[in-house]
Amino acid sequence: MSRHPEVLWAQRSDKVYLTVALPDAKNVSVKCEPQGLFSFSAMGAHGELFDFCLELYGTIIPEGCKTNVGLRNIICSIQKEQKNWWKRLLKSDEKPAPYIKVDWNKWCDEDDESAESDLASDDDLAEGMDGDESSDEDGMLYLPDLEKARGI
Repeated sequence: MSRHPEVLWAQRSDKVYLTVALPDAKNVSVKCEPQGLFSFSAMGAHGELFDFCLELYGTIIPEGCKTNVGLRNIICSIQKEQKNWWKRLLKSDEKPAPYIKVDWNKWCDEDDESAESDLASDDDLAEGMDGDESSDEDGMLYLPDLEKARGI
C-alpha cells in the first residue's frame, strides 16, 4: 500500500511548481502527459512507497517539465501549454486532497508577476537544490519565535 507525501504548489503564468516533501527519496519517477496528467512515485528513506496522480487544471508541455531531486524534497517545474493563470491546481472543483497545500514561499499573484521576473527561474531552482545547501526552512511553515513572543 502506498502513501501520499505532502505536496506544495505555486504558479506563474507559464509554469506550475510542485514541491514534494520527501527526504532521502529513491527511485523517483515523474510523468507528465499533455492533457495535464501528472504522476509521481518514489521510495521513502525506509523503503515505503509514496505516489500520487494529479489531473491538472490545464494542458501542459511534457518536454518543458523538469524535476530536481534534492536531499529533503523534489521540485517539479511544469510548463503550461498556454501562458495564463489557472483558477486552481486541479481540474476538479472539489476540495483538493489534504496532502496538497499552497506553497506560500513561492506563490506569486498575477499582479506581482512582472515585478517578480527575477525570482524563481529554473536555474535558481537547481542551484538551491545542490547538495545540502537548502536551509532547514525549505518547505516549512514559518512559526513565530517563541522567545521573542514571550519578550525574552
